[in-house]
Amino acid sequence: KGVTDGFIQTLKNAFKNSSSVRIPILKNFCRDKEKLKEINTTIIQALGSRYTSRTIGYTIFIKKWRK
Repeated sequence: KGVTDGFIQTLKNAFKNSSSVRIPILKNFCRDKEKLKEINTTIIQALGSRYTSRTIGYTIFIKKWRK
């Protein structure tokens, strides 16, 4: 399935209460580092320019910056 609009909306709702979110990537979804980078950039592009991310292992950490 990949990154859906519903997933992006769930992330935006999570950022209403928190400044950072941790997304673990499951083994059955992705075990390729290149695909993980593509997923990461897709999420950040969908969220907007006020968000940055960092990938550690198979976990994506996303932080929302102030205006």
